[in-house]
Amino acid sequence: MTEAIGFLVHDTARLFRRELNERMRHSGVTGLQWRLLAYLARNEGTNQVKLAEFLEVEPITLSRMIDRLADAGLLSRRRDPDDRRAWCLFLEAKALPLIDELRTAATLLAEEAQDGLSADERAQLAGYVERLRQNLSRKNSDSNNQNQAA
Repeated sequence: MTEAIGFLVHDTARLFRRELNERMRHSGVTGLQWRLLAYLARNEGTNQVKLAEFLEVEPITLSRMIDRLADAGLLSRRRDPDDRRAWCLFLEAKALPLIDELRTAATLLAEEAQDGLSADERAQLAGYVERLRQNLSRKNSDSNNQNQAA
C-alpha cells in the first residue's frame, strides 16, 4: 500500500463531503451548516461551546453561522439553565424535512461509495474504521487528561 491510512481516510471523507454538498446545494445550506444541523439532530439542546469544539471552529464563526440558521428559521437559541452566559440550541420544525433529506442523500451516497463490497466486507470496513476512531478518540482523551493534570 503506497498511501498512508490517514491520507486515505481524510481524502475519502473529503470526497464524501464534496459529493454530499453537491447533492444538497439546492437547499442553500453549506456543508458546515449541515454538520451543525446533523449534530443538533442527535444532540439537541447542546450549548454553543460544545458545538464549536465538535465542529472545530472558532466561537465567533459559529455565532455567525447560528445567526444565519436562526434567521432562516432552522434553529433557535434558549438560555442555558445552568449558565446564564451560554445558549442552548434547538432545531425548529422547518429544519426537520431538510435533516430527513440530508439523511436520505447521505445513505444513498454511502451505498454508492460501498458499491461492489459484500455485506461482510461492509461490516468489516465499518468495524475497522470504528476501531481507528476509538483509538484516536482514546488518544485525544488521554492527551486532554494529561494536559489538565499538568
